[in-house]
Amino acid sequence: MSSKGLRCLGLAYKDDLGELSGDNAQTHLAHKKLLDPSCCCSIESDLVFVGVVGLRGIQLFSHGENLRGSSFTGKEFMALSSQQQIEILSQDGGKVFSRAEPRHKQEIVRILKEMGEVIAMTGDGINDAPALKLADIGVAMGITGTEVAKEASDMVLADDNFSTILSAVAEGRAIYNNMKALIRYMISSNDGEVISIFLTAVLGIPECLIPVQLLWVNLVTDGPPATALGFNHADVDIIQKPPRKSNDALINSWVFFHYMVISSYVGIATVGIFIVWYTQASSLGINLVSDGHTLVELSQLRNWGEGSEWLNLTVSPFKAVNALTLSLSVLVAIEMFNSLNALSEDNSLIKMPPWRNPWLLVSMSASFGLHSLILYVPSLADIFGIVPLSLNEWLLVILLSAPVILIDEVLKFVWRRRRRTKLKAA
Repeated sequence: MSSKGLRCLGLAYKDDLGELSGDNAQTHLAHKKLLDPSCCCSIESDLVFVGVVGLRGIQLFSHGENLRGSSFTGKEFMALSSQQQIEILSQDGGKVFSRAEPRHKQEIVRILKEMGEVIAMTGDGINDAPALKLADIGVAMGITGTEVAKEASDMVLADDNFSTILSAVAEGRAIYNNMKALIRYMISSNDGEVISIFLTAVLGIPECLIPVQLLWVNLVTDGPPATALGFNHADVDIIQKPPRKSNDALINSWVFFHYMVISSYVGIATVGIFIVWYTQASSLGINLVSDGHTLVELSQLRNWGEGSEWLNLTVSPFKAVNALTLSLSVLVAIEMFNSLNALSEDNSLIKMPPWRNPWLLVSMSASFGLHSLILYVPSLADIFGIVPLSLNEWLLVILLSAPVILIDEVLKFVWRRRRRTKLKAA
């Protein structure tokens, strides 16, 4: 029965009770087998062999697997040298520790932490308190747990159900990802604005965004999407992803590269539409000279202050605010599309569609509505130095802004391929 992971209970009787504590002269009646099933993902056992069989039942170990080096009592493990302990804990696969004293549990947690692992420890008794306190996340039982265990823990399971830990992990990862989504959106968008200002200075062209427009973008149109990203749902595969190390950087080299690529496109598109309006009669099949403004060469645009000295140039009257309006509209549209990119750090929009966060769609609509308000209300348009856009100009704005999604999808695809390659190599 023990080989099948069952507990044994013997039944016997005695005619002459005598001393109740006596265990002699008893007649054996029967024995019962008791199954101690795993509850969701938890296993508890006082016997090494029974515990291992139970763990096999939930496929932590496979049938026929050699358990040597995978199952230890607390004393057996502590009798090993420090190097042997580290080697055992570094091996792939599950490990079972039974009959562990408080100091044994605490020592195992300490070794794992020194190895750079993030440790979660569950317990309900006073003897678990030292290890619960030392672990990165101590989890105590809310129903059966002692007050000492609860005080030493970071988390208390109110229902004593280990599956709740899984839900808590998923929720914690979702909160962390939402924080990163906000950072990802704000950095890539704001850096794009910085790059656009930098490009105008380097190229020597007139400024494509004036201060009041930048303030409007940063304080008003960026706000609703940034707030809505806090309501992102967890990625569909969030619990399948490997845990991050405690020393993992919030922004690593790849994330920084990702930010810079998106930011560069934001800046280039914002400045690019400004230059195109001055130098090209049409772009992407859309007529840009319907207002009859004079086209100039890029070299002339870069020396705009010397316009009065140009020879043989006849200039028809036009308002430069058209170019400013296009630049501002492209910037706003790109940042709205970029908020869709922030729905997931590495999953495609096909896997994480925008409607998973309806608040983001509402906020994007609100931001576009506010931008349209300052475009088409004359008094507001005068304040911000812009003019209404035609339908063709709106089409050009969308055509220049939407590729930010494609660029981000390509970067996410490359990252997923890199991650799979690393996991296979490991």
